Amino acid sequence: MALTLFKKLGLTGKILIGMITGIVFGLILRAFFPAGELDSPQVLQDPYFIFVQDYITEGFLNVIGTIFISSLKMLVVPLVFISLVCGTSSLSDPSKLGRLGGKTIAFYLFTTAIALTLSIMAAVMIHPGHSSMSTAGNSFEAKDAPSLAEVLINIVPTNPMQALSEGNMLQIIIFAVIFGFAISHVGDKGKRVAALFEDLNEVIMKVVTLIMHLAPYGVFALMGKLALTLGVETFSSVVAYFFVVLGVLLVHAFITYPILLNLLSGLNPFTFIRKMRDVQLFAFSTASSNATLPVTIETAEHRLGVDNKIASFTLPLGATINMDGTAIMQGVATVFIAQVYGIDLTITDYITVVVTATLASIGTAGVPGVGLVMLAMVLNQVGLPVDGIALIIGVDRLLDMVRTAVNVTGDAVATVVIAKSENEFNEETFNDPKAGKTNVSFHKEHHTPM
Repeated sequence: MALTLFKKLGLTGKILIGMITGIVFGLILRAFFPAGELDSPQVLQDPYFIFVQDYITEGFLNVIGTIFISSLKMLVVPLVFISLVCGTSSLSDPSKLGRLGGKTIAFYLFTTAIALTLSIMAAVMIHPGHSSMSTAGNSFEAKDAPSLAEVLINIVPTNPMQALSEGNMLQIIIFAVIFGFAISHVGDKGKRVAALFEDLNEVIMKVVTLIMHLAPYGVFALMGKLALTLGVETFSSVVAYFFVVLGVLLVHAFITYPILLNLLSGLNPFTFIRKMRDVQLFAFSTASSNATLPVTIETAEHRLGVDNKIASFTLPLGATINMDGTAIMQGVATVFIAQVYGIDLTITDYITVVVTATLASIGTAGVPGVGLVMLAMVLNQVGLPVDGIALIIGVDRLLDMVRTAVNVTGDAVATVVIAKSENEFNEETFNDPKAGKTNVSFHKEHHTPM
């Protein structure tokens, strides 16, 4: 009976069940650990802990979760390259391509600046950190963040094949745009190549549909492992920081974005949010904008009514440079760490944080944990100790999941707004609650047997 009901659920319901059961499964196993921290000698020597750690956490859950994430990442490079070539090859007018790129980057940078401003204001007013907190024994060695000059230089690939093999998204985007633009300007030969890429795009979208059937099981494994490994004590030590970041993330996702969507496009934000649920759940589960990209593109085209030539350009670019959720974390974390160490920040410091973090979002990979690398650069810019990152690293995984959902929401808002302004938008599809269900296979009635 339960199995029949599960099969009748749409993808959103299945993912929610996978998420909840994964958390419950992890918490039940964790409840039988002996008292103490996970890294205490009493726990580490317990036979039950060794069994759970070796066979459940790093075995069963890790294998399933890693396979799911890998299957999504497997699609990212071919999906971005093929869809972007299809989109740009249909834009034969150079002025339109330039206008599209300008609008997209301007929108992303604008919302990132808003996100940072909101986060700094909230942290200053609520004051989540205090100088009495202990900072002893905490250490975090961050990788060196690239300078702005290095980011700009590295945008153009010296070897496109290397960029594709390494998954360097900005370089792939640049090469795909140039390649697609060239296709549109070589006459009949270009049309034949464009037709080939259109066929390849259909094939890769079918692969996306097949991978989606693994989602509930992958989410179960990811959440189960998270519940087993996240220290409750670590979370409680920075609970104020956690809720400030979470609150600003929710405000940005459900107030800032809907207002911008309605003002700039006149569309109903509630319809948009309802149709974005699957994408947000995927982003939350994977904590990776890049891994969620196949689902975001599929939803934008078939559920939101955005034309492929717009979605294939704005969404891969957004997964690379639009980091509003990460920017919110950086704003709150910078103020929080300054408060913990008893360091007063000036207005100039706050402006420096906004400008640095906004520019740093360009060229940053949309993968889990990248926000900590960006945060290290921001802290250096305003003279704060990078060791302070150790105070928040315990809860960063949970916040990383939420801010990734915010990032992909912002990508989709920008895509819809820009598509509407370019007259590449189907409003009937956007307003149709059933639109895209047959294409995305998110529901039982269109389930494809495995």
